Amino acid sequence: MQTRELSLKSKIIYIVMVCLITVLIWLSNEGSRPLVYTGSKLQHSVGLIDSEYALVIRDAVARNGAVANTPQYVMNKGSYTAELNYRADNADSALELWEQGKKIAGWTLDASKTKMTADFTLSKDAKQLQFKINYSGSGELVVRELCLTPRTMFYSDTYFFMILFLLVSLFVWWYLQKGKTKFDERQIVDYGIILGVALLAMTPMMQTYLYNGDDLCYHLARLEGLKDGILDGQIPVNIQPDGMKGNGYLNAMYPYLFLYIGAFLRICRVSLALSYKTLIFLANLGSAVCAYVAVKSMCRSRRSVILAVVLYTLMPYRFTNIFSRGDLGETLALIFWPLVIAGLYHVILGERKYWYYLVIGFSGVLQSHILSAAFVAAISVITALFWCVRIVKEKRYLEIGKAVGLTILLNLWYLAPFLYYYFGENLSTEVLRWSGYFEQSINPSNFTQSISLYHKQYFSLGLALFGCVGIGVVRFLFERTDKRSDLEHFLCYLLVLGGMLVYMTTGYFPNRTLLSNALFENIVTMIQFPWRFLGPASACFMFVGVIGLSESQILKPYRNLIFTLFVGLNLLVILSVPTDNSHMPYDNAEAVASKGHESKMGANIGLFYPHEWRIDGASDERLVSNVVASDLYNMTIRNYEKKGTKAAVTYTATEEGCFIELPIQGYLGYRAYDENGKQVAIKRGSGARIRIDAVGDGREHTVYVRYGRIPLFIMANLLSAATAAGIILLKSKRSAALRGRLESLSWRKKE
Repeated sequence: MQTRELSLKSKIIYIVMVCLITVLIWLSNEGSRPLVYTGSKLQHSVGLIDSEYALVIRDAVARNGAVANTPQYVMNKGSYTAELNYRADNADSALELWEQGKKIAGWTLDASKTKMTADFTLSKDAKQLQFKINYSGSGELVVRELCLTPRTMFYSDTYFFMILFLLVSLFVWWYLQKGKTKFDERQIVDYGIILGVALLAMTPMMQTYLYNGDDLCYHLARLEGLKDGILDGQIPVNIQPDGMKGNGYLNAMYPYLFLYIGAFLRICRVSLALSYKTLIFLANLGSAVCAYVAVKSMCRSRRSVILAVVLYTLMPYRFTNIFSRGDLGETLALIFWPLVIAGLYHVILGERKYWYYLVIGFSGVLQSHILSAAFVAAISVITALFWCVRIVKEKRYLEIGKAVGLTILLNLWYLAPFLYYYFGENLSTEVLRWSGYFEQSINPSNFTQSISLYHKQYFSLGLALFGCVGIGVVRFLFERTDKRSDLEHFLCYLLVLGGMLVYMTTGYFPNRTLLSNALFENIVTMIQFPWRFLGPASACFMFVGVIGLSESQILKPYRNLIFTLFVGLNLLVILSVPTDNSHMPYDNAEAVASKGHESKMGANIGLFYPHEWRIDGASDERLVSNVVASDLYNMTIRNYEKKGTKAAVTYTATEEGCFIELPIQGYLGYRAYDENGKQVAIKRGSGARIRIDAVGDGREHTVYVRYGRIPLFIMANLLSAATAAGIILLKSKRSAALRGRLESLSWRKKE
């Protein structure tokens, strides 16, 4: 224990500095600043730009309707004011407000005025909010400026940073004031390195815009949909209620546990961009922590543990996933690969008491990315078969059984809905198998390169991990020993496994020939891209290199040099990520600190709902936003309201045989009841919509539709919750018993 005391002067200086920085953060708030477009900045396909940057549209364009628009915004609910500066010869032009392809408001432009102000309120968060200028088709229309001002604020990013800074400041104050710490200097340095590496990995994203990766628009939609599901009262969230023009989108097919963090920030009105970036930072931090813990459990060398943190957190494949592919699921799954590998070692060859590493690692991967979980399962089975004699001889199947059973129970809350919909629902899944697989093979010459965002199919191991391969080769070919330890055998296994995984990503692997085999084709077309093997291969090589460096006698004189070289090579990965060139004050003052509202509200990327996991037949062109009646002459729709996954429709039908179709995807789990509480049968209508047969008695009827509580899901939730509670209770009892024994020993020493 160390004791520190702060002087009064130090306390005053600390408080003043915290207050000053807090005020400076508050002064940088742009969440309440107006969103302004000159006419030239609006998206337009017709018209001219005059000397004052106004958009001029004349009847010579020979068209009417929407001629200019803003990007589509993810906008928080609230009250806003739109202001348009214009000049119009004709009174029939208008400013319109659209959300997910549906017009929700419009204001006619008065030809006798040059300025129009309109107030509007969003009752719920918008997914694709967009302003459109509707031209009458005659006369001249000049659009000078469109300004959108929030009554409160667009987003609360500044307040998020203020709260985060104050919490960190309070922790530092408590740490210094209490003067007591159980951490020694080495631990403090280690934790500082972990945090520093995580922040370093985040530097390319510290600008306010997002890199538009291949799948980023989908993961932003997942984040937004999860937030909507929570507000709808779903825990866990199986349906994204407002996705696909309000028709709903299935959420249960892609793991989302860690997305709850970003969804909570969205509920607190933090911008979509910052919520996503927070997840990426936590993924960087988690990768560093897991590499630290996993390697430390297998190796006593502090140098090797620190090197593992740097190599794994800054490895090229992680950055390719984050910045080029925009693959949040695989990025999150990579956090836990070190724990999986360490867990396999301990459960088969090492310390049996660390079998829970495998539970944490497997659960983390499963809650991040299904395909990665399949890789973990396959590698675990192969590893167990390789050492099956050892497992049986030492009865290690007990630890394996505990790991498997506990993993299933903890994740049953997610597995039950996933398997229920995968096998029970008529989902569109063929699009998942579009890849020819071998066409995506990697040229081996790329493996030594740093990443490049300018080439989308640029995948690499990086020079540092190739150095780890070299260390493994030196260890196992040139260092002869009479008897190798279990750890050395395991590292040799990892070297071979990693080499096989890399070989399978290249064009030298006979992918094209093997595709003639139905089983192989079924597996690899589901995997889609062979480069997915680079993640586990990189993790294997990292263990081989960092632990091999500490054990090698040949390399012992060069350990410090190799450590420095590897760290330096991985820093090149950060330098290779291109940044915005408009960063100098004399070029563009606004670009120095911010990219503005467009970046933060997802306008430069947008949201996307892919075809997989829709009900078969629910294509975009068949989606509707209103109730569809089968007979317009004998049916009248009185009212339709929808909030989340709950909807109510009131109708009158004068003939039997009529039906209504609600703009809701009819996933399994929806229930319908009439005004008397009697259950009504739900059928599958056109475009996979919910169809309800009407009662043709000429009287008014109301049907209530809601996503019901499925007993199977409730049981799975309870089992997972009971398992987690049991683990916490057991751990607390053991901790209390341990403290009791330590106190007893201390009393005996005093006596």
